Amino acid sequence: MMLSLVLTIMLMVMCALISKTSKKDREKMSPFECGFDPKSSARMPFSIQFFLIAVLFLIFDIEIAIILPVIITMKWSMTKTWILTIMVFITVLIMGLYHEWNYGVLEWAN
Repeated sequence: MMLSLVLTIMLMVMCALISKTSKKDREKMSPFECGFDPKSSARMPFSIQFFLIAVLFLIFDIEIAIILPVIITMKWSMTKTWILTIMVFITVLIMGLYHEWNYGVLEWAN
């Protein structure tokens, strides 16, 4: 028990010493434009609305990936059960889309 405690503390101290930043590190972290000073900040603000639209696209893209195999497997399973499952799945997604639309997430200009 004592050995593991000492080993853990030594590793923590070594990591703290190795990860210390210096003035040289700040120079390495700055953007580089062919040897010249940068004209603008490299950390441009990201549009949250673009991000939300991308997330919506991914959600509906995954929905298609989930529903397509269901169509193939409907031959071998109970049709009523699959139709009910798909309808609940699509209803939840449409309700989520309506909720986002109602709160104005899909509006580009505010």
